[in-house]
Amino acid sequence: MAPTTPTGLAWGHTTDRVPYGIYTDRAIFEREIERIFEGPSWSYVALAAEVPEPGSFLTTWVGRRSVIVTRAKEGSVAVLENRCAHRGVQLCDAAFGRSNTLQCPYHQWTYALDGRLLGVPFRKGVAGKGGMPAEFNPTENGLRSLQVHERGGVIFASFADAANGLLPFADDLGPTMLEYFDRVFDGRELAVLGHMHQRIPANWKLVFENIKDPYHASVLHVFLVTFGLFRADAPSSTKMDPTGRHSVLVASRPAAPAPTDALANEVSSAKPGMTLADPRLLDPVREFPGDATVVMQTLWPNLIVQQQSNTLAMRQIVPRSAGEMDLHWTFFGYADDTSEMTERRLRQANLMGPSGLVSVDDSEVLALAQRGVEAAVDASALVAMGAGDVGDVDHIVTETAIRAFYRAYREVMGE
Repeated sequence: MAPTTPTGLAWGHTTDRVPYGIYTDRAIFEREIERIFEGPSWSYVALAAEVPEPGSFLTTWVGRRSVIVTRAKEGSVAVLENRCAHRGVQLCDAAFGRSNTLQCPYHQWTYALDGRLLGVPFRKGVAGKGGMPAEFNPTENGLRSLQVHERGGVIFASFADAANGLLPFADDLGPTMLEYFDRVFDGRELAVLGHMHQRIPANWKLVFENIKDPYHASVLHVFLVTFGLFRADAPSSTKMDPTGRHSVLVASRPAAPAPTDALANEVSSAKPGMTLADPRLLDPVREFPGDATVVMQTLWPNLIVQQQSNTLAMRQIVPRSAGEMDLHWTFFGYADDTSEMTERRLRQANLMGPSGLVSVDDSEVLALAQRGVEAAVDASALVAMGAGDVGDVDHIVTETAIRAFYRAYREVMGE
């Protein structure tokens, strides 16, 4: 019998078993929040294009904590905890907007967009009575400010700093992951095309696993298989950083469709007779170096960078509880895109999102996965596809990135 760990789970002596308790246990979830989302990790918070001008702000999440992303007068970006330094009241309830200051709705303590405390009503009291103590120092009572890093128009933040183990962003990703990140975020100005939001009754790690699991895409997604966008026999690879936290799935569209009978025999979900009423949905054009038509990058702890044909999106993971999470989609292009390219990106975006022709399958199956693990918390998942590798491979019939992810997860969690 495998020995138990600090969380009481029996992981086993290999990397191909994942105990179901990590998807259901409340204490483990709280430990994840502390060690991962509030620990030395760079969390994605926004695209710079979402706070384009001085005074622009938006609210989002790092783990379970609400934060405000702001653009100050001089153009700098700050990420501030959305909590008044006075009594802890949430400062901002708006999803986005413009303002010269941030003001608490309770007692009107007022802050600059970089978090500095600017004003306290009745700080000196009234008629010589009351007020704050003489030793009260506004410079010591501003909003909590997170560490911020911006690269290629993408903003990341962390509650930790170098003294707590936070690595520089480039070192955190490593050269392979940085190359794929810079492939999309190459310095061109980004343009936001729209947002979608969904709540999924599933543990946040199941969403990460889903993208690190190329095996499922060639059997679950009827649309991808039927129209030849993704097949198990297509040129593909799975790559990761040395820690295993980050990974990327790279695949190319097959040169020719599989024979109808072979496709149907191999994958029961294929629908060989299905056709599109509007073939323009599948009119991708090459815009990046190389032949890859699908590049899905997962960046620990909360981001999926999506390139499916010409639709580009950030998928931000927000954990809510052990059995529930939010997924925020931000679709984007480039400021210098032609109107035809923008229309193409928007049309192809119908593949993705909560009701997308492809992604709707993921939402449903992840909810089913959560139901399954909650009914058998003492059991474990088998992630042995790919013969135990935890490194890069040149195919997609593998679960290597999931195994590498949990190797890193166990280290961070003290497992």
